Amino acid sequence: MARWGRRAAVVTVGLAACLFSLTPVRAEPAYIPLVRDYVEKQIRPMVETPLVLKAIAEQNAEFGNVSEMDMRVLDDTYRSEVDQHHLHMVKLLLDRSVSHYLKARQDASQGAIVEFFVTDSHGLNVGQSIITADYWQGDEEKYLRTFANGSREVFIDRAERNESTQILETQASFVVMDEENRPIGVATVTIAIDAL
Repeated sequence: MARWGRRAAVVTVGLAACLFSLTPVRAEPAYIPLVRDYVEKQIRPMVETPLVLKAIAEQNAEFGNVSEMDMRVLDDTYRSEVDQHHLHMVKLLLDRSVSHYLKARQDASQGAIVEFFVTDSHGLNVGQSIITADYWQGDEEKYLRTFANGSREVFIDRAERNESTQILETQASFVVMDEENRPIGVATVTIAIDAL
């Protein structure tokens, strides 16, 4: 009798393993592979250029020991300037050669790139193609899911329809590596999914 009990248990465990392996895996949204492919083939090579890497490295050296409180003050100042249309910090950022480069890449993307910026290792903007909502990204998913946890994967956020343009958009972010394969910052691009 004990032999039959053991066989029944083996059959039950085997059947359960088969059934669980047939359970459907939740599929990722259809836009994810398109965006990931676009980022790997188009965006990453744009970022891995001497101009971008040098700009990030220089800001990392400049802000090496900046405190979180100082970053929050910088971010608050930036956002206040944007809100009041008093754009001193913004103009300084947009006048950088790295920002001109990112803007040129956005303009040449045939509408696929809506926004393009890179940050230093703290998540502070180094260069940006347009005026961003804030200056410090270090408390946001784009930074926390990439640089902060050491991920080498492209983080693709949930797609949303832009209320003013009605374009379906998503943000993709990844860690920027220097020539010696060390993480130095984050690149983030807002992509118009319908343009891919």
